[in-house]
Amino acid sequence: MSWNPPPHLLERILNFAIQIQRIAAPTFQEKERAHFVLERFREEKVDSVFTDAVGNVYARCLGQKKGQPLILSAHLDTVFPQELHKPAVWKEDRISGPGIGDNALGVAALFGVLWALEEYPLPFLGDLWLVATVGEEGLGDLCGMRAVVDRFGGRVKAYLILEGMALGHVYHRALGVRRYRLKVETAGGHSWVNFGRPSAIHHLAKLIAALDAIPLPSSPRTTLNVGVIDGGISVNTIAPLATAELDLRSEDAAYLAQVEQQVLQLVRQSRRDAVQVSAERIGERPAGQIPENHPLVQLAVECLNQVGVKPILNIGSTDANIPLSRGYAAIGIGLTYGEHAHTVNEMIYTPPLRQGMMQLMNLIEKLGTPEVKF
Repeated sequence: MSWNPPPHLLERILNFAIQIQRIAAPTFQEKERAHFVLERFREEKVDSVFTDAVGNVYARCLGQKKGQPLILSAHLDTVFPQELHKPAVWKEDRISGPGIGDNALGVAALFGVLWALEEYPLPFLGDLWLVATVGEEGLGDLCGMRAVVDRFGGRVKAYLILEGMALGHVYHRALGVRRYRLKVETAGGHSWVNFGRPSAIHHLAKLIAALDAIPLPSSPRTTLNVGVIDGGISVNTIAPLATAELDLRSEDAAYLAQVEQQVLQLVRQSRRDAVQVSAERIGERPAGQIPENHPLVQLAVECLNQVGVKPILNIGSTDANIPLSRGYAAIGIGLTYGEHAHTVNEMIYTPPLRQGMMQLMNLIEKLGTPEVKF
């Protein structure tokens, strides 16, 4: 395919990404953004548009002949709470704003594919499903993609997961993740009158220090992070309750399980008289992969080489975790370059979107041919 996206199409995608970004969509609060996407899909020339029970938005483009469908998805939600949301700003060759690259641009690219097909129709086999998913970030636990894969299973040719940033990366390995809420409970009391009673906050702090002392290898890369701490009543009260949210990740599923057991052992060892300590699993992103020589990975590499972008085969924690963990052909790909992801200073560079859309359309075309079989 020698298709080269015209400037007006790229500008349309970027402006639409800004529209999407300006609708705040924290995980579990994607409803307004999802409704906006639903209504815009209804304005397009697609066969059917609907939502499912968890809030995903679907749009189907009919294939020209009978064949396996292709799933193209991007997540709606962001990591940012409502109070940190601010509108994106386009200045020269970059757009800045929380969630613009992760993942407003990814959602806008779903429409970019529709608009590109209007001008440059592709004779692909099977239906093309465009899906805007919920629950990808934080404690969403990939609930949106779980529903998508439950619906389509292995009846599809491939799952393509779009991220606004990370152009050149091909995520064919799913990073395993376990998440726990640690809770410490005590009787509490007055900081002076009842001095000497155990404090839930003090006890939790000691447990976190013990967790931080767990030796973690650089290969396989394994991480442990306490991202949220909460608890206490007032400065002069012995805390009766304290909680922390723990994130564990590893490139190796067996090592992840090993570290998980070390964490649970430390939780058990930290229990004392009058001190209750518990660990509740609140999230799991299953691991999985397809090999580097898988035809889908090789097609993605070929498409990147064709547009002059160096391919980087990588591991990540994305919506692709779900189909990969179930043995289905799936990859995550990026659309442009950016910086400061998951911060309020998140930004994307606009010129590389040309190459990002070229690789995407090339990949869709190749996957729509009868010669490509998995």
